[in-house]
Amino acid sequence: MAWRETLEAATSIAHAAGEVVRQYYGRVQHVTFKGAVNPVTEADTAAEALILQRLRAQFPAHRTLAEEGGGDEWQAPGAPIWLVDPLDGTNNFAHGFPHVGISLALVVDGEPVVGVVYDPLRDETFAAAVEGGSTLNGAPIRVTELEHLADGFLATGFPYDRRTVEDNNTARLDHFLRRCQGVRRAGAATLDLAYVACGRFDGYWEFRLSPWDVAAGILLVREAGGRVTDFGGGPNDLSGAAIVASNGRIHAEMLRVIREGAAAPRPEQTA
Repeated sequence: MAWRETLEAATSIAHAAGEVVRQYYGRVQHVTFKGAVNPVTEADTAAEALILQRLRAQFPAHRTLAEEGGGDEWQAPGAPIWLVDPLDGTNNFAHGFPHVGISLALVVDGEPVVGVVYDPLRDETFAAAVEGGSTLNGAPIRVTELEHLADGFLATGFPYDRRTVEDNNTARLDHFLRRCQGVRRAGAATLDLAYVACGRFDGYWEFRLSPWDVAAGILLVREAGGRVTDFGGGPNDLSGAAIVASNGRIHAEMLRVIREGAAAPRPEQTA
């Protein structure tokens, strides 16, 4: 695999950041806010500082863009760029809810080629390299073979400006709840995508995310045999503006629910 050594390095860095996160878990003392429901803890900044220091030491020619500290423009042409989320699920973390992820993705010419999502509280490492497949703790993973949305188990999330914007995803949640087996909102997009890749979820949709939220997960899903698009079914551009990820088999049905809303067929109408 052409990217194996890079993937191994990214995994090692994610694990080191996980040690930092675990040290703070249950002992958060300082919380600031980027928005009304968008907190930042000392664990976020400490984990990000470690990740960036190690990436720059090991890959001095690469650019970086991280959630808390910013960095280079990921869409601009140039050297490969690392997209870093040092602690996805900060709201969970600040409240002691054990569901968080650390995400590193290397993007070359607009496409992710290496991706790692690490859950430091469960010690689960989801990893992928382009044309190399996806793994969970070193074992290959695949998306589910479920054929119908009516049997699907889905995930979603809600935007940080959900208190004020007209479209805060609650209408889509209602539409999907009436057409699948269940929907979960656990609060970490990186893990939602990883769970699609390993078959814990059959599908996932969300919008108004950021590149560091989705880049590694998109590669995980693709390399596990799944499909990722925008809400219209077009190629996903890593921006996080709108994303649908699935096992591929229920993708068309998911897009139809997004497109048609309450008018989309329900299971009892198609049985």
